[in-house]
Amino acid sequence: MWAADKSSDEQTLRNAATVLQAMLSSKDIPSGVVAKADCIIILPSVKKFAVGIGGTGGRGPMSCRTGKNFNGPWSAPAMYSIGGASAGLQLGGTASDIILLVMASSAVDKVLDSKVKIGTDATAAAGPGASAGMTGGADILTYSRTKGLFAGISLNGASLDPATDANQRLYGQDLTARQIVTGNTKPTSAGQALVSVLDSKGPKHSD
Repeated sequence: MWAADKSSDEQTLRNAATVLQAMLSSKDIPSGVVAKADCIIILPSVKKFAVGIGGTGGRGPMSCRTGKNFNGPWSAPAMYSIGGASAGLQLGGTASDIILLVMASSAVDKVLDSKVKIGTDATAAAGPGASAGMTGGADILTYSRTKGLFAGISLNGASLDPATDANQRLYGQDLTARQIVTGNTKPTSAGQALVSVLDSKGPKHSD
């Protein structure tokens, strides 16, 4: 059951900023891959991610580069939930941090407008490590960190869904995920800390 208060939502944003700092400081995810991403979804402490046996999933923020060509500053974060997974996927009993890099503008539209099933509605691939080249053609690159290093992971079958309740609590009004990341929405204090890390530490957008 999701915590249903704004302070818990803000704590999720702070946890996501901590995960983001670790991601950007490490060389596990190539900076060239991050530079090509239009949006990023950070899901801290995803619990028992499995299918058919009641996996609980997780929740975290999505931020997109603003501007027509995704070359502007990062947007205020919209909260998303992840749940379900392909048969046999199990990240283990401990919590795992998950990073999703949305690489294609067509996938951005799908994620912003409705519930998306990874691998079906948007193609996905385990993200390449520092010693690997780009994974060509995938809409979304996926990474996980359970202990220490971030590594590519398959999340085919998982579903992404805007967390409407959390977004309403954070922003005090009924805003869609698209309105949050493409408008002039002012982030909360925890959300601003996350955006500041992306703007100051994240690589500039490249084609």
